[in-house]
Amino acid sequence: MTALKLGKYYFNWGQKTYIMGIINVTPDSFSDGGQFNTLETALTQARNLIKSGADILDIGGQSTRPGSQQIPLEEELNRVIPIIKALRQETTIPISIDTTRSSVAEAAVEAGADLINDISGGTFDPEMFPVVARLGVPIVIMHIRGTPQTMQQLTDYGDIIQDISQWLEKQLNLAMKAGIKRSHLIIDPGIGFAKTYQQNLELLRRLGEFRRLGCPMLVGVSRKSFIGHILQENDPKQRIWGTAAACCSAIAQKADVLRVHDVAQMVDVCRVADAIWRI
Repeated sequence: MTALKLGKYYFNWGQKTYIMGIINVTPDSFSDGGQFNTLETALTQARNLIKSGADILDIGGQSTRPGSQQIPLEEELNRVIPIIKALRQETTIPISIDTTRSSVAEAAVEAGADLINDISGGTFDPEMFPVVARLGVPIVIMHIRGTPQTMQQLTDYGDIIQDISQWLEKQLNLAMKAGIKRSHLIIDPGIGFAKTYQQNLELLRRLGEFRRLGCPMLVGVSRKSFIGHILQENDPKQRIWGTAAACCSAIAQKADVLRVHDVAQMVDVCRVADAIWRI
């Protein structure tokens, strides 16, 4: 796979695991809603994540937890654009915008973002792929069924890996048809999105099978409910070491990017796991 350049940084796929640090500028995200939904608190958290070793910052203004409602466009813009502009004034670290709206993606890139992270894989907004192609930036295409309101009722699969692979392949082809370069495409199997507890575990066991798609792979397991189920832990913030185990498994299955809340701890996990499994 071709190395990816984001700003002045090169991502050499296969050489190490990269860390995407999460900044939810939202009042209602499942794990940290309300913690970083002001410019000051979001900037402080961003600085902490950079100091802890994050390779990318992922900024989102729309919660995608199960059952979450979509907010108005202006509200999403007002949440994310100021933090992107402020961050770009003080750091060159690559910035990802977590959005399903092409207009937010475009405004974010204009403000200084380098990457689009679309949990709908381009399915919520038909203009997403054409806009990303015109902007010339990479995009993460994540698998989902339905919307955050309906996805947990849409978990009936035949062979889950085959079904998700076919869906991702279709979206990758649509993205390239719209003009997005192959080297600008990253896949995400969508752990926890329209998947049951058992399906999430099967996905993690078989992540390596997505390598056939020929794209770098982002995996997001951080603090998720399947970990809480295993640990019998209702507080997402107490799932750090369960997250570490899931991240370690993802690295063994050749994940390229891990999207996490607890950057300092997962950087250590990656360093040790990379030493064991990266060739």
